[in-house]
Amino acid sequence: MEFIEMSGRCLLRLVHEGGPDPEELTRVGVTKDSIVRVNRQGDIELRRVDRWDVIGGLLGDFEARVKKETGLDWAEANSNI
Repeated sequence: MEFIEMSGRCLLRLVHEGGPDPEELTRVGVTKDSIVRVNRQGDIELRRVDRWDVIGGLLGDFEARVKKETGLDWAEANSNI
């Protein structure tokens, strides 16, 4: 599966334009220093100590917003790391 990884700070800026409420993301553990990733379907995953947790999803034309905000393109996740 392909993802774009970003900081929690970046995600919190993105969701103001469509997606979960920033307060909701904070309640599930997203901080400005969190590591999060978004897949092509818009699912948001939060990096925990020992796993990734799906915590919500982006809506609308999120692909263009994510690429613009991060400067990144989709990359294959390597499950061997």
